[in-house]
Amino acid sequence: QVGILDVDLCGPSIPRMFRVQNNDVHQCDSGWVPVFVDQDKSISLMSIGFLLEKPDDAVVWRGPKKNALIKQFVDDVAWGDLDFLIVDTPPGTSDEHISTVEALRPYKPLGAILVTTPQAVSVGDVRRELTFCKKTGLQVLGIVENMSGFVCPHCSECTNIFSKGGGEELAKHAGVTFLGCVPLDPQLSQSLEEGRDFIQEFPKSSAFPALARIAQQILDSTSQQSS
Repeated sequence: QVGILDVDLCGPSIPRMFRVQNNDVHQCDSGWVPVFVDQDKSISLMSIGFLLEKPDDAVVWRGPKKNALIKQFVDDVAWGDLDFLIVDTPPGTSDEHISTVEALRPYKPLGAILVTTPQAVSVGDVRRELTFCKKTGLQVLGIVENMSGFVCPHCSECTNIFSKGGGEELAKHAGVTFLGCVPLDPQLSQSLEEGRDFIQEFPKSSAFPALARIAQQILDSTSQQSS
């Protein structure tokens, strides 16, 4: 059982990626009922996107209001018995990050996964996020380098459009695990745009084995912490 909490309050895009952006959130005795994104009801999702009157409405809130909603998302949603709660945050180290860490602290979060692209500008931002994790006592499970090269679907040649290796170098410098690289893949982008099951529809995609290796490393790391 996996819960996904979208705390990107100003850009809630995850409901669209799962093709549930038109669903509504209901109340029960335990609080808000999250939206299930699969028939087996093994993946549940909560996002401010479900609470907006119109999908294009802007969320213009100051810190205290953001903090209150994130605390509600953690404490007042009927998540049930979860194996994992995955929290997606916006880039940076803003109110959303501080509020999320504080709201989750009683539940002893396993750690954070930081995602960068290869360019120095992006790596610099993630370096600040490493500092944030250190100051807040949040363990870093590893770093992922996204958009790491474009693999041609016709000849399989890899072109490093945004340079290469920035994420791995940052991980070495910081002394944290480098989880791997995910290449640019039009099929993955198309799946996210249309809310389709990428793994089922494009099992031969170059991004699939990369994502599978990263997921397995995270599972191995968290299982060691839990044991």
